[in-house]
Amino acid sequence: MTPTLEEVRDFVSVSYPRSWAPRQVVGRGSLPLLGSGKVDKRTLVRDLSTPADSSNSTARGLSAPGRTNRGRTAVFSLPMKVRFRGVSHREGVLVYGAAGVGEFSPFWDYGVEESASWLAAALEAADQGFPAPLRDFVPVNCTVPAVSPDRAAAIVTGSHGCRTAKVKVAEPGQRLDDDLARVAAVRQALGPGGHVRVDANGGWTVSQAVEAIAKLAEFDLEYVEQPVASVEELALVRRQVDVPIAADESIRRAADPYRVKDLAAADIVVLKVQPLGGVSACLRLAEEIALPVVVSSALESSVGIAAGLALAAALPELPYACGLATAPMLTRDLTSDPLMPVDGRLAVRAVQPAAELVEAARADAAMARRWRDRLEQCQRVLDARILDAQRL
Repeated sequence: MTPTLEEVRDFVSVSYPRSWAPRQVVGRGSLPLLGSGKVDKRTLVRDLSTPADSSNSTARGLSAPGRTNRGRTAVFSLPMKVRFRGVSHREGVLVYGAAGVGEFSPFWDYGVEESASWLAAALEAADQGFPAPLRDFVPVNCTVPAVSPDRAAAIVTGSHGCRTAKVKVAEPGQRLDDDLARVAAVRQALGPGGHVRVDANGGWTVSQAVEAIAKLAEFDLEYVEQPVASVEELALVRRQVDVPIAADESIRRAADPYRVKDLAAADIVVLKVQPLGGVSACLRLAEEIALPVVVSSALESSVGIAAGLALAAALPELPYACGLATAPMLTRDLTSDPLMPVDGRLAVRAVQPAAELVEAARADAAMARRWRDRLEQCQRVLDARILDAQRL
């Protein structure tokens, strides 16, 4: 008897790394089956253990991550112009490989198991590269942190040319009146032809979300991103409001992101390449979950943003502006040609770090040691999962 998708995902979650073939992105079409309909475990392990460019590979895009010692690494620290989600500097590691350069920059509140997905994404970029693009440009939104109304209006009317703005709401220490004033200023600055979306990062309760969305709705919101923390709460909110709901944390930090679809908890999904283990993993998830996709960055340098840009360029459909115009939030970058929006779009292209800029952003010895220790811990997680799969 053919296994159910849930049975297949349960098998995958145990038998190989979530970070480079996540449970949430596995569908029956991507797995080898025996004539009986059961999963062919031997073929699966062989495929997952063989690099995608190997001459005997039948990996269907499910290749294992490489070793970080294939190329050099560089630890960096980049100051931000405005503190965002409690972060004033973006730190991480550049991983150099045969195909290019990847960025490993999980936030410090992520544990090793969760951060391993970020490393897998960096290794994919460094060792395998990205799929061929389907478009040359990707429309993007500007991002408005939890700033004053005057500052919010100035951000929206900047030189980026974006006609879509994502506004941070539900900031700890602020009130709903602060959110209303900020969003009102953004709407006025954009005019009636612009698009306004808000992001609460799960900061409201269900009742607070319903109240806030009802009041914010007067500004003709495109959607509300992650108004509450859990997927169950997300489903409750969606049933009580008229504004579309987007799922972010309920996708990238969930044990089973398919619950967003199963519970009809969202109208839109937000995909971020690093947290989900790479571009290929995100493409599989987008196909399986079958909801409109917005690709966003994780406040990376232009090196990391390039992976998100590659995902957005490879999606069959891209109905919304993407949250990839975050390079302007940094005071400096790691490349002499950062990914800056022009006329509300990013050109799809490769990004090469500049040696002098990487050197200028080099972390101090203590920070570099901390990051390299973290990278090695994540690599051990990936290696252990591969060994577990090979023992089947």
